[in-house]
This record gives sequence, structure tokens and C-alpha cells, in this order.
Amino acid sequence: MLQELMEYGGGLDSEPGFKTREVRWCIELATDGRFLNVLPLGDGKRGAMHHRCPDMHAMNAGGKSHFLVETVQTVVLMFKANEEAKKIAGTEDKHRFFVEMLSKATDAAPALSALVNALNNESCLEVIREALTVRKAKPADWLSFRIDGIDPREDAVIQAWWREWRKLDMGDDVPDSVTISGNATDGSMVCFLSGEATQPLLTQPKITGLSGVGGLSMGDVMVGFDKAAFGSFGLNQSANAAMSAEAAQKYVDGLNNLIRDHSRKLANSLVVHWFKQQIAPQDDPLEWLNGFESQEQTEAAAQAVARRLLDAIRSGTRADLGNNHYYALTLSGASGRVMVRDWMQGRFEDLVRNIEAWFADFAIVIAGDRKDCDGEKIAHDPKFYEVCLALVRNDQKKSISENLKQLPAPSAATLWKVAVQHLPIPQPLMAQALARFRADLVDKDQPPFNHARMGLIKAYFVRLNSGGNTTMTAYLNPDHPAPAYHCGRLLAILANLQRAALGDVGAGVVQRYYAAASQTPGLIIGRLVSNARNHLGKLEGGLAFWYENQIADVMGHLGDGAPRILDLNGQGLFALGYYQQLAALREGKKFNETAQGETK
Repeated sequence: MLQELMEYGGGLDSEPGFKTREVRWCIELATDGRFLNVLPLGDGKRGAMHHRCPDMHAMNAGGKSHFLVETVQTVVLMFKANEEAKKIAGTEDKHRFFVEMLSKATDAAPALSALVNALNNESCLEVIREALTVRKAKPADWLSFRIDGIDPREDAVIQAWWREWRKLDMGDDVPDSVTISGNATDGSMVCFLSGEATQPLLTQPKITGLSGVGGLSMGDVMVGFDKAAFGSFGLNQSANAAMSAEAAQKYVDGLNNLIRDHSRKLANSLVVHWFKQQIAPQDDPLEWLNGFESQEQTEAAAQAVARRLLDAIRSGTRADLGNNHYYALTLSGASGRVMVRDWMQGRFEDLVRNIEAWFADFAIVIAGDRKDCDGEKIAHDPKFYEVCLALVRNDQKKSISENLKQLPAPSAATLWKVAVQHLPIPQPLMAQALARFRADLVDKDQPPFNHARMGLIKAYFVRLNSGGNTTMTAYLNPDHPAPAYHCGRLLAILANLQRAALGDVGAGVVQRYYAAASQTPGLIIGRLVSNARNHLGKLEGGLAFWYENQIADVMGHLGDGAPRILDLNGQGLFALGYYQQLAALREGKKFNETAQGETK
């Protein structure tokens, strides 16, 4: 995993002592230090990503600042209205350090004198603060500069000066390294990633961007050993997994880039993915899994897109994708550490096949009272977050992200792995979906049917056997071999019969008897069928005859009678039989209306 991250980071112009930052503002200065303007960077929601921002070491010591690119608060001493005196004093120390660093660099880069003059001029600082305030800048926003239209951060001379200053300040040929005695004549170790001899880093750079999934805003450590119990052979901290500064910086920069630009939140975890050879966004199967941006693309069906791409790879039309590989990493934060919940890699063709199978297994007919429910239309391919939402109660007053917080991070990570690697769906997840299905049937504040939820229950049975389950289809299967399935069908018919005979009675057959009938059908179904005779007597002509035939047909599939007790799998089949029979009854609605009209 770290090896692949290092290779990915190697293509990002990674180097120890430099970091990519999201910069929101740029101060423009003339060559003599006069303030010209404040420019907003980025698209208004996010700042612009600036590469090769000098990154200061040992910032925890206090009093230090980064070089050239820093926060608004540090550069121009702009604070919140109620800022603490201690915080102000500490920031003033950092501001002085920032200006001193610029002054030292002026010998190599005289152009920086303009910046030093501006920051040493209190009236100029006040003008800059006013301009930033008008622009609604925040003290924590990152700030850069342009002098006479040129960004000094990109100057090769200034970059070389920073490398040399950093090397001297660290006091060692290898910054942040620790010498290990007794291992070799030069105290070196074998780098865990490159395999070359190196003096390992004592502490490694931090991973940022996990604050929304349990991480710290200041960053989290991927590789670190801060307690003696985690160490071995007398090694301290990160020397237990020896890495050179260059190798560590590459994997950290690679992961930070993926989190920033190629990540998606799943419940309380974050998923990043990439490919060995870069591909176009429209060819990314994991983007299909997450869902298309527009409704038109969604209705086009992700499954069909996956099938076309798979055919193109097999036929050689897209030979460029045939030898590609994918990598996917599921992360969260925990007490300052990066928690790796899952790591997956494999052939690109296998990924496309697995995503196509995911949508095929989830295909389910639409049932319920929706206008587009005609007993024949298949629900749209569910986005992954819709599948996650199917496992929790959806509060209509809350946002999607708030509702998803109810789902534990391990559950989301497991479901993601099931989709990507075409694995069986764990029974606990099916049970969770089944429990929500039963609860929503009697909850007036919830839609009666969640099609992603029913698709999940169906997919569980499709994948239950390694050879696939051909008896479980998207539509009603009148010849299904399981009595539990037909018990669910029978309850759907009896519920519709009651509605046809009595209209809306509030708490009907389903609300009163579904839970008991789905667990102990042998004790409930017979009683409901007997009571159905009263409802049939209230119908006229062909409609009563039609319902009698429906009940008789299902009863014929029960053989000697309904099972006395159903296990969890049986309850899942009961739910699917009930749901798919309702869809089939909607298909027969035209017949019902015609039959009823003939009796009048």
C-alpha cells in the first residue's frame, strides 16, 4: 500500500521541505513595496492549490512560521475580535520570525526586499488588513504574494536558498533523521519503501484532510510509534519502520493529494482511489458506483455503461484499459492517527465486471404508490450513498450527511468492499436492511418502500451461493421454490384485497400483522386467509373472482401449509415476496379496474 502511494506521490514533484497548500489570497506588491491589491484565489468555495510551498520543520517548538506562504493571521497580524492575549502574543512572535526569514533570503533574492519593506511598515499592514477584511478573509486562510506580477515561491533561486537554509538549520545531512547505533558503520538502516540504506526519519509528515472522519485539523500520523510498547529492538518512534525523508514525503504527498482531490466520504470514513495509468473520468467505474452528477446520466443506467466498457475491453477496442490496475483505500482518523480500514487493488477489467455485477444484483422492480410504478419499470441504479442510507432511519428534516452519521464506519467500509470485489453481502447488513423495511411499513413519516434497501436484500440472496441464485429475479417469480417467499406474496394480496373491499382503514393487515406473519407465518397466515372471505363478499363480480384466483394460486405453492417459523433468511425472502407481489398487483391494476367496471 505505502509502495503504491509512494509511486503515486513520485509523480507530484514531491520533495522534503515543500508542501502543497490551499491558498485563498494573494497580496500584490510593487517592486518598491507599495501595496497594490488583494486577489482572491480559487473558485470561491476552495482556494487555489499552490505546489512547492516551503514547509517549516519543528513547528511544535513554537515561535516559528513557514517561509513565504503563511496564514493571514501570521503575515499581517489580523485577529478575531475576541482573540486571547496569549494567542496574539504567540502570533506576533511568529510574525517576527516570518519577516526575519524573508530578510535573510534577500541576499540571494533581492526582490524579497519589497516584501520585507511592506511588512515592516505598520501603515501598509493596516491597509492590507482593511483590504482583507473587506474581502471577508479569515485569519486562518493561507496567503501568498506577487511582487511585480511574479510569485517568489516559484523562483528557482529562492527554492535553492530554502533548501540550503533548512539543511543547515536541521544540523544534519538528512533532515529530521535519527542515527541508529550498532546497525552499520554509518548508523544507517534499510528504507522500508525504497530498499536503500538511509538514516531514517524520527517523525514523519502528517496526513491532512481527515478532520471530517475523526481526524485532527492539524493532521494525523500514518506511521508513528509514540509508546515503548509499540517499538522493538530499542528503536525509537518512526525508526521502527525506517524510511528516508524522500520516500516518506512521497507517500505523504501522494495520500494528501488523493484525499484532497480524489476522495469521497462514506458514512464516517473516507475512500480514495486511483489507477496505475490515469483514465478519463467517464471511464472510472468507482465514479459510476458513487453516482453520476446529472439525473439524465443516472437514468441512462450505470450498469449499461459498465457493460459497454467491459465489452470494449474484451473485444480489444479499449486495449488501453485492459492492462490497467486500480487501488482503493478506506480511511478514518482516531486520536491523531490514520486508521486504514481497508486496502484493495486489482485488475481494471475485474473492477468493471464487479461494478456491473453490483448494479445487476441490485436491479429491482418499482413497487408502491409512485406514479411511475406500473409493475414493469426497474428502479434506477442506486448511488452508493443511497445504499448506505437504506440501512438507517432517514429523518426528512436532516441532510444526507447527517443521516449517514448513524451508519458505523466499519459497515460502510464493508459494503464498499463488497461492491468493489464482488463479495457476498454479510448477513448482519441484510438483517439491518430488513429491520428498517419492517419499521418503515408502520412509520407514517417514512416512504413505504426504499428501492435501494429492497435491492440490497435481493442482492444478498443472489450472492448467497457462489454460483449465483437464479431464482431471485428483479420481478416477481411465481415459481420461486421457497415457501417463505410465497407467504410474503400472500400477505401482499390480502392487504390489497382489504383495501379494495374497505378502502383506507388506517392500520390495516400489513401494519397489524406483518411482523408476526414474517416470523411465524404458520400461526398467522391461516387466520388472515379465513378473514379474507369477508372481504371477498364485499366485492362484485369479476374482481372477487380475480382475487380468489390470486389467493388460490399462491396457496398452491405452499404445499402442506405455511412454515411455522422463519429464520432470518426466510424473513428476507418473505419481504421480497411481499414487495415484488405488490409490484405485480400494480401491473394488474388495469384488469382490476376493467373487471370492476363490467359489474356496474
